[in-house]
Amino acid sequence: MKKFSLAVLALCGSALLAGCTSKDEEELVLPDINNQFKTQVVWQESVGNGVEHYFSRLTPAVYKDTVYAASRDGIVSAFALADGKRLWRTDVRENSSIWPWQGGEGAKLSGGILQAFGKLYIGSEHGSVIALDRETGEVLWRKSVPGEALSTPAAGEGLIYVNLGSGKLLALHPDTGEERWTYEQEMPALTLRGLSSPNVAAGGVLVGEETGRLSVLIANSGFAAWSADVAVAKGASEFERLVDVDTKPLVSGAYVYSIAYNGNLAALDLRTGNVVWKREYSSYREMTIEGQTIYLVDSDGVVYALDKDSGIERWSQSALRGWYLTGPGVLGDYLALGDQEGNLHWLNRTTGELVARAEFDGSGFYVEPIQADDKLIVITRDGEISAIAKP
Repeated sequence: MKKFSLAVLALCGSALLAGCTSKDEEELVLPDINNQFKTQVVWQESVGNGVEHYFSRLTPAVYKDTVYAASRDGIVSAFALADGKRLWRTDVRENSSIWPWQGGEGAKLSGGILQAFGKLYIGSEHGSVIALDRETGEVLWRKSVPGEALSTPAAGEGLIYVNLGSGKLLALHPDTGEERWTYEQEMPALTLRGLSSPNVAAGGVLVGEETGRLSVLIANSGFAAWSADVAVAKGASEFERLVDVDTKPLVSGAYVYSIAYNGNLAALDLRTGNVVWKREYSSYREMTIEGQTIYLVDSDGVVYALDKDSGIERWSQSALRGWYLTGPGVLGDYLALGDQEGNLHWLNRTTGELVARAEFDGSGFYVEPIQADDKLIVITRDGEISAIAKP
């Protein structure tokens, strides 16, 4: 059912219905747990109408003592990290109509938030990238782009890099949105809903592709440096042949780490693209690396910890299988993961033991928690954003 749900997601495109589950999934019961600590909410605010039931990678961003968040319909807000005080609020919709039958779709913000060069950058399903002043929220420029911007842009080497649903990756000038170069990827007939966020390291732009490949482009020109298979399409049906690399490549030391749906987790040499090791894991959720450990959630909702140098599994936790978990966030000695019902789960980073659980609004979580100093920032589909103290 999980694989089918994702394929339907690719076909239908615009919506991820968190409540649309199979009979077996409806009968899932959370494991009993004795909370070893209480989840302490420092502050809680609201960001517009959130992303509602739609597929979204609209993730909060943190810069110094400020948290930035956005809603799908076009509300962008800045909050003080310490107490949640709203510092500014901007509506980025171009035309606010007085007529009730117009403007109902909103801005359809879907990719972001990136903080860089004193600005915030957010992409939309309408095929645009919007830049805002980080201090005031003022809209500085808009750029029409040839495709949906479904993932967070990246910044580096003096440019902004935006991956699009049309298969194009653009490099834009951060101050004007002027296009500097374009890279065009091969697009299979069927893909998951979602795209890899690019990453910038060592003068290169790293991006996962829908064909199961990880590619590195020269940052200032867009010329290809190398490309390597993370997964290879196999099977008779288009569903079985889905091998999208939809997560952000992670760079640690001399290696880059990438994971594919229906495929592998791979560690590759950052300079050459040579495969250092591969392990059979399938995921479309963002991973995280802390110290010597990779933390990931696979396509079924099983949580893993692996040694980043060898790929050897340190522990796995399957008690939350089927609960549509977010990617993992790290805070202190714990991992935090949200589910589609609005539960926030805490795991011991060393052992994988479930140590605490807290209930938030029932609309559910859709993106991974974000670490901000000694706090964790979480956001629900209804736009409830919370700062949580370190346990």
